[in-house]
Amino acid sequence: MTDGAMETGPFFIGTAEPSSEANAEIIGSKAALLAEMARLGLTVPPAFVLPTRLCDGVNRQEDAAERALKEGLRAGIAWLENATGRRFGDSRKPLFVSVRSGAAKSMPGMLDTVLNVGMTSGAVQGLVRMTGNPLLAWDSCRRFVQSFAEAVYAVPTGEFETCLAGMLETEGVASEAEIDCEAMERLYRQFIDVVTESCGRRPPEDPMDQLEAATRAVYASWRSPRACEYRRINGLDDLLGTAVTVQSMVFGNSGGRSGAGVAFSRNPGTGANEPYVDFLFNAQGEDIVSGRRIPGDLSVFCKWLPDAAQQLTAAARRLEAHFKDVQDMEFTVEQGRLYFLQTRAAKRTPSAALRIAVDMAREGLITPKEAQERLAHVDLNRARRMKFKGAPAPLAKAAPASPGVASGRIALDSESAKRLAAEAGSVILVRREPSTEDIVGFDAAAGILTMVGGRTAHAAVVARQLGKVCLVGCRALEIDERARQITLAGRAFKEGDWLSMDGESGEIFPGAVEIVAERPEAELAALESLRAEAGGG
Repeated sequence: MTDGAMETGPFFIGTAEPSSEANAEIIGSKAALLAEMARLGLTVPPAFVLPTRLCDGVNRQEDAAERALKEGLRAGIAWLENATGRRFGDSRKPLFVSVRSGAAKSMPGMLDTVLNVGMTSGAVQGLVRMTGNPLLAWDSCRRFVQSFAEAVYAVPTGEFETCLAGMLETEGVASEAEIDCEAMERLYRQFIDVVTESCGRRPPEDPMDQLEAATRAVYASWRSPRACEYRRINGLDDLLGTAVTVQSMVFGNSGGRSGAGVAFSRNPGTGANEPYVDFLFNAQGEDIVSGRRIPGDLSVFCKWLPDAAQQLTAAARRLEAHFKDVQDMEFTVEQGRLYFLQTRAAKRTPSAALRIAVDMAREGLITPKEAQERLAHVDLNRARRMKFKGAPAPLAKAAPASPGVASGRIALDSESAKRLAAEAGSVILVRREPSTEDIVGFDAAAGILTMVGGRTAHAAVVARQLGKVCLVGCRALEIDERARQITLAGRAFKEGDWLSMDGESGEIFPGAVEIVAERPEAELAALESLRAEAGGG
């Protein structure tokens, strides 16, 4: 393929050699790193990529971009069918794909994703024939309807959540993973009703129509308010656009020996040299990165899927050594087999950045000079360890997702967080789940507290990057948005009341608590030694 064709034509990743050099500026960092993982021999589902250079043209509906989009999708699907031995929309051996974003620099959770594309009525029956698992088929089908409708038709997530909550109550179960096949099919039909009542149409039956609409939606999400705000906050306004990666689906929702997870090669909150893993059994990737469910950790993963866990930790070490930096990996396990869906340099707190740079230099993974360069843009004043002085007895606990301590007035949405931050200076944003839709509130708040969600949800990753204290999955928390109040372990607090939380212990305290700071003397002394070794740098 010529360089000119590569600017608009598809790039292939997987069972064959890459079609050309994996340039992150052209195909996005996500796809470039997928190609590198495949080159290293890790198990990566085959994929093709439509480049960043199409983003603006597709959004403007320019003729050349429109032709390149349609031709690229046809060529890419033909390549995937050949690579997998399956047919898109087939009723015997169907191919299903995910449609994901990927800019030249990572924007976790800010752009759209559509999973299980290719779920036509015939293909659903084909998935049953192929796997002998009708529950998997109907679960994947209702997931497709939801993700397609949210991304393409802008149907609000809450309408699907209301249906799901009703089905859980009717069936007397705690989570969607416990719904049986018959109830799952009913839930799918309820989701279809939600879509048709909301926008007067349902997802198309033609798989290529589904794929084209999903691809356009991912490109269009580049212009979404949360994506624009994220780029503004992080100084990324010079990015060209997003690429679109179309990848063969692997099904983490295939049963008890399957699931989805996120792993860090080191702790991104503290910098400790230990794997940091969240894993949900019988789940797809959006379940974990969305923060809608509370995952288990590495110990749970190791107990039930020891071979996959061993492969994951070995791959984490290998990737960290290869890229010479802490890695943030997304993965899926299908019937015991591990697949890698993403790796990237991990977002980390300033204190973790300091410890990681020092430790990696000591380990010989990077040079003293490289350690200094990595810290050049880190505010080491923010690397101080903050702690409470004279805290009262805690009311509740949650899972720490980003360390530090914070005291602030309770805000129940992003607009309230902005207003209270302007009035009172310090805010705790309290939400049901960590959502990237709340990026404005994250920026205004000193801390984030949620009822559900995991440490590796996209929103928790963003909180760490912004240096915000974050606690997730607080089972003692209830939120009444209509009354504008919360309840913690039976004690009521109104919006605007003070709350304090410790991002290391996970403890939550009533009222405002005095905060004191400790300098990381050992790490700072080690950094000075590295400067001396590098000749003063």
